[in-house]
Amino acid sequence: MKTGLWSFEAALISFIAASVIGNFLIPFLVKVKCGQTILEMGPSWHKNKQNTPTMGGIMFIAGTLIATVITCFCCRMAAEDYMVNKLRTAQLVGGFAMAICYGIIGFVDDYISIRKKRNLGLTPRQKLVVQFAVAFIYLFVMNIFGDDTRTLIPFVGSVDLGFFYYILSAVFIVGIVNAVNLTDGIDGLNGSVTMFVAAFFMVMAGVSGFEGMNIYCAALAGGCLGFLVWNFNPAKIFMGDTGSLFLGGAVCAAAFALDVPILLIPLGIIYIIEMFSVILQVSYFKLTHGKRIFKMTPIHHHFELCGWNEVKIVLVFSAITFLAGIGSLLLFLFGILDL
Repeated sequence: MKTGLWSFEAALISFIAASVIGNFLIPFLVKVKCGQTILEMGPSWHKNKQNTPTMGGIMFIAGTLIATVITCFCCRMAAEDYMVNKLRTAQLVGGFAMAICYGIIGFVDDYISIRKKRNLGLTPRQKLVVQFAVAFIYLFVMNIFGDDTRTLIPFVGSVDLGFFYYILSAVFIVGIVNAVNLTDGIDGLNGSVTMFVAAFFMVMAGVSGFEGMNIYCAALAGGCLGFLVWNFNPAKIFMGDTGSLFLGGAVCAAAFALDVPILLIPLGIIYIIEMFSVILQVSYFKLTHGKRIFKMTPIHHHFELCGWNEVKIVLVFSAITFLAGIGSLLLFLFGILDL
């Protein structure tokens, strides 16, 4: 009962903080001319969004941080549980630190894009090198605090991957982070999808008794909702890579802390579809010397060019995430906890 109250408090604080910050952040970003540059190859009507302020991810990053700190460290729960359990404390703090590091990478990318007046900031190689470095550092620190090389697989149980755990986990983290980044492309999409992903991880954390992660995920969901106040169509601000890379790191942190990274595949099915639509498009284009599978990728742009408006895409993709969340939760309950 108390866990539910704490998570509600965290979500509410994060929602209020993120939405209130928007009142000050948006005018500031407009003043310093931190506007998004729209790609020429994108849908033509997206040109109307040129110079909409970006880096809005700062809103839910701040909201999530404020809510998590207040709720975890101003409640008795912090002293009675988390300060005693070093591994869980490391998973909570280390996971948040990893997400923030990815947010910083995104911030640098956004800053370069704005300064050079182009859509591309860091080169793909620069991004990958730094992203893998962050992933390996996170995994190494977790190992120091007692995390092992086992992972839980539904209906199979705990599987020890040995040394390969670190390689596979790093590739998985970087892959998901970039998949979440690709999901950001139309008003409200990434924030809505990730809000549901965070909400289902919140339930899983509550069921497994990981109260700090329960609060963190609730705060993340609340922060996304607060951001949507400003980002839902028509968006007054974009999250930028600052926000999308943070969200990628944040959902990975939750999945690894709960020892169920494999559940990010069904739960984050929209992320996966967005990523593979790009991979398939590029591969097919090269193999056929110019032919395409989709009208445009990531796949949300394909649906735009098929005549779907942005709100419809967000609602459909969010509904898919919600249904996938129910399935993932059932896998968690019946496959992993053997309930």
